[in-house]
Amino acid sequence: QVQLVESGGGLVQPGGSLRLSCAASGTISRIGAMGWYRQAPGKQRELVATVTSGGSTNYADSVKGRFTISRDNAKNTVYLQMNSLKPEDTAVYYCNGKYLTRDYWGKGTLVTVSS
Repeated sequence: QVQLVESGGGLVQPGGSLRLSCAASGTISRIGAMGWYRQAPGKQRELVATVTSGGSTNYADSVKGRFTISRDNAKNTVYLQMNSLKPEDTAVYYCNGKYLTRDYWGKGTLVTVSS
């Protein structure tokens, strides 16, 4: 069983920054690819960024140049540094991790970008 716990969400003004963290725990040796997804009110969940265990990254076009995903394999933790935040980045952000053949999800953390 794998548990993913996100932290770091909150309220920030447009142009501001936030850093999200997601720690994986449970009976795991090392989790595979990890990533961040988000779901805004009334919209479907969408990919934000992913990072493989080897460090290869992928970003949604809407966040390229503003968000940076990284991970600490020793801690089974993934981070999302979000800069130049816009009101349209407001959403619940979910952590995803792949272990063996399954996908695991955190409960989400709310990010609100508003003045």
